[in-house]
Amino acid sequence: MRSKPWPPRKLLGREEKKAVDALFDKAIASGNAFGYNGPEEQAFCEQFVKFMGGGYADAVNSGTTAVYVALRALNPEPFTEIIVSPITDPGGIMPIAMLNCIPIIADTAPGSFNVGPEQIEKAISPLTSAIVVAHLQGEPADMNGIMRIARKHRLPVVEDCAQAHNAAINGRLVGTFGDVAAFSTMFGKHFCTGGQGGVVYTRSEKTYQQARRASDRGKPFGLPPGATNCMASLNYNLNDLAAVIGSVQLKKLPGIVQRRRQIVKWLENGLRDIKAVSFPPMVKGASQSYWHVRLRFHPEAVTCSKETYCKALAAEGLGINANYLAMPHTYDWFKNRSVFGTSRLPWSSPLYKGDSDRKFSCPNALAAIRDHFLLTIFESWGRREVDDLTRIFKKLDEVFSK
Repeated sequence: MRSKPWPPRKLLGREEKKAVDALFDKAIASGNAFGYNGPEEQAFCEQFVKFMGGGYADAVNSGTTAVYVALRALNPEPFTEIIVSPITDPGGIMPIAMLNCIPIIADTAPGSFNVGPEQIEKAISPLTSAIVVAHLQGEPADMNGIMRIARKHRLPVVEDCAQAHNAAINGRLVGTFGDVAAFSTMFGKHFCTGGQGGVVYTRSEKTYQQARRASDRGKPFGLPPGATNCMASLNYNLNDLAAVIGSVQLKKLPGIVQRRRQIVKWLENGLRDIKAVSFPPMVKGASQSYWHVRLRFHPEAVTCSKETYCKALAAEGLGINANYLAMPHTYDWFKNRSVFGTSRLPWSSPLYKGDSDRKFSCPNALAAIRDHFLLTIFESWGRREVDDLTRIFKKLDEVFSK
């Protein structure tokens, strides 16, 4: 249906190159290499805080690191349980085990890739020390409901916003509901700091200082003069080169998300009469940022399977993920408890008082994966691309309609 290739994303431009060139020129003129924690990184963190509406930010070297540092900032006791979403990147759950805590998988809300408040409450036990909530595909989880449950049980919440930059609920940005948030700024996200990167964000100065210590080998940030490294950790810092890129990219973020929303709005209008697919309902008041577009497939309306339908879409040159099988608790590392040598720690420790062989079925998550697929869109697309998308879906409706 389309003879021209689909436009690439074009995330990086001359603005980023100009900023990077200026940093190199500064380093060459001074004779000193740029490093980290310099004025460039400080400026990036300040801009991120302003974007979020106040608070504190610490730039780190990946989204996985951001989750780890956010949890370290909460200082959970080893061998306690931390509830986490079932559908997430491995980097959203592995930090829990790396902290010698036990990941407890709560199911998603029905029809959603995101965990729900009811499912979280069912997973809470006397051993629970924290909750990690991932916002998948730019769709906000029900943070108002989740925070009610968290406050009721006096549990801190980490928001994993790696896929949901600038998503909001009733105008309030995700990342501002919980106690601390983790963002990824790798090259495939809504905005980037280069190849990899991340940000830990919080509105608590105490949590921020703890995060700073955790991200830089326990340096005594915020402690009295004479204090030395106060906790064992690694060097998870971002760097000034990445921060320079991030500062330029952050200015582009609102426009990037606005264009993605416009594309989906056009697409919703174009697909209104399509029988095979629909747009799933969102949390009340949610404004998505559309890392990908999640579409529900209706097998009862067509003569083919979801896999065949998605192959037909892919044959038109579209980026399609038919089965988003991002359920890290079903992967070998989790099933084999491969974290610290062959010890099977933290599950095998006699200090853990829970069920070390507990299984997590997650029927809602499996049903959501079965019933939906993901469509890749780029903010570089325009009305022509959306019109072509609409024509493709209409063609498939004619071919496969019952």
